[in-house]
Amino acid sequence: MSIKVGDKAPDFTLVTLTADGPQIVKLSDEIGKSNVVLVFFPAAFTGVCTTELCDLSSGLGTYDGLDAKVFGISGDSPFAQGEWAKKEGITIPLLADYEHEVAKAYGIAYEQFLPAKNLIFGGVAKRSAFVIDKQGIVQYAEVKESPQDLPDFEKVQETLKGL
Repeated sequence: MSIKVGDKAPDFTLVTLTADGPQIVKLSDEIGKSNVVLVFFPAAFTGVCTTELCDLSSGLGTYDGLDAKVFGISGDSPFAQGEWAKKEGITIPLLADYEHEVAKAYGIAYEQFLPAKNLIFGGVAKRSAFVIDKQGIVQYAEVKESPQDLPDFEKVQETLKGL
């Protein structure tokens, strides 16, 4: 079962790749400073994920004034994410959940990702969006069963405007 509105957001410690090398990002360090938007996506270097993260990067201005920090999370390594971000111009910080622990904690891990395509790995995050307020409480949660479907980012922004 996935995390729902009103739940306390599970804390996590993940790695992001910066110009200075790998850095640790803890959700608990962000709580209290700003609202947080977590955008889970299945895999770097794939069509829908590239479109989603590029659109979010180019639309970051729509989050100005909403006091929110946006993070993208996938099961890829931080080095793969870094290469993908550089190639595609993705500017949102990408967090590497390569052990799939955060996807499991949020209840959004696929048991089997795209079995019809003969991909035999599980634990990949379902495409999802969560808005977490400054107190660490989930104020918006949307989980997509199909990796082709995108979250409703207008509702994400509406939620942020109400905080």
